[in-house]
Amino acid sequence: MITVFVHADGKTSSADRVDPAWLAAGSSVKIWVDLMNPSREEGEGLLRNVFHFHDLAVEDAMSALEYPKVESYGDYLYVILHRIDFAAPEHCFQTHDVDFFLGPNYLVTIHTGDSRSIEQISEICHRNSLVLGEGTSALMHRIVDTMVDNYRPEIDELEERLDGLEQQVFESSSPSLAKDILNFKRDVASLRRVVQPQRDVVGRLARREFALIDEQIAYRFRDVHDHLVRLADEAMFFQDRITSLLDANLATVSNQLNSVMKILTVIATVFMPLTFITGLYGMNVDLPHFGLGGVTMFWVLMAIMAAVVGVMLHYFRTRGWI
Repeated sequence: MITVFVHADGKTSSADRVDPAWLAAGSSVKIWVDLMNPSREEGEGLLRNVFHFHDLAVEDAMSALEYPKVESYGDYLYVILHRIDFAAPEHCFQTHDVDFFLGPNYLVTIHTGDSRSIEQISEICHRNSLVLGEGTSALMHRIVDTMVDNYRPEIDELEERLDGLEQQVFESSSPSLAKDILNFKRDVASLRRVVQPQRDVVGRLARREFALIDEQIAYRFRDVHDHLVRLADEAMFFQDRITSLLDANLATVSNQLNSVMKILTVIATVFMPLTFITGLYGMNVDLPHFGLGGVTMFWVLMAIMAAVVGVMLHYFRTRGWI
């Protein structure tokens, strides 16, 4: 689906196509073109034939997944950033890239699936003509700022999951706990893999490396960059916590295994003298019965074995082994 917003004569309206005259040098018309789930034919047709973007940039824009970056192609910028995927199952951390083509009087955005950030800005554009009238770089900042703000609920969800895992490590011995920890570690790795390069991209936009980003918009991108720096720091903090949590879980499992082995060892040790006594008097040889009859000798042996068990358990307890 292709959505076109046009700002001319102080008003913003929707259009069903892009007029090439709007892209001519010196045109006062500002346009925003949003492509959601474009087919390769319509996407490449619009990007190549109407806007005349570079083939490499078009190829990246039509790819399924690219990592954050910013590239200058002379009179326009090509930027890739990532939006959070709120529809991810079981709160697994997932993102999808959003491609931006920023020119002097146009902004082209390309994304797969519904983007809450772009939907929010689109609704504002319908109500307020100043959103697009302020300029395409300011519009791009609004979208990027909303995308970064939408990271916060998912980051909070990750922190709640981590708190729950920490509690389970010391209260539960679930066999699936290690799998849950490793899944969380994968989510944190995905967060770091996306946020850190995204921070660098926005940092370049904030440093006024490109003529299309004026000083006032650069100040706004600095604020977004600060948010991404905090997210990157939280991702590193999560990584340290999950590594410590994994070590704690392994230590807990090891301690549980040691406890089981200690109990089994005590049982085996206790039965060693009992097995010796029963085996000795179970042989088909004459042994001294000390003048005692068969039944009486049986109870004497039982008393001896009980005494041996009692002495051994008392000794183990005094040594702190059980």
